[in-house]
Amino acid sequence: QVRLVESGGGLVQAGESLRLSCAASTRTFSTYVLGWFRQAPGKEREFVAAITRSGGGTKYADSVKGRFTISRDNAENTAYLQMNSLKPEDTAVYYCNVDFNFRTVVAGSFDSWGQGTQVTVAS
Repeated sequence: QVRLVESGGGLVQAGESLRLSCAASTRTFSTYVLGWFRQAPGKEREFVAAITRSGGGTKYADSVKGRFTISRDNAENTAYLQMNSLKPEDTAVYYCNVDFNFRTVVAGSFDSWGQGTQVTVAS
């Protein structure tokens, strides 16, 4: 069972930056496609960004393109989401998740989710 722990969230002002981390407890981390997702109160969970196994390919939601950067360090079994120019609309609980299939990650078709990390952007 792969275990993922998100961290790095917090309260920031609009325009500031945060870097989220996703630590994986698995020895096969590099075999997984990884994605970041977020869910605001009263809204459905939405796709934010995804990264391929080697880190050479990425995909972003239009709402974060140009502001967020997803990356991964397979040697440390950790992925990151660098969030710049944060907006109040970015306020949400952010989750990471992994799957062998890129399509599954982008679609957010997961059986379970972790605790996530809260990001609050004040105006």
